Amino acid sequence: MHRIPVSSVDITQVGYQEDSETLEIQFSRGEVCQFFNVPSGVYDELMKSPAKEDYYHTRIGERFPCSRIR
Repeated sequence: MHRIPVSSVDITQVGYQEDSETLEIQFSRGEVCQFFNVPSGVYDELMKSPAKEDYYHTRIGERFPCSRIR
């Protein structure tokens, strides 16, 4: 999945696949996780958020099923 670099302390890259509603996040410690069934609006809000790590913790973190891929 293509990821876009973002300006954040804890998150370095974000990718989204609309057809499968899969959000992929690479964290600064190197871990990459995919989150499933994520509506496109959540992705859009994450990308617009000035505090991406806060948005992640309150709106994504444990709310969507995920799989660590690296």
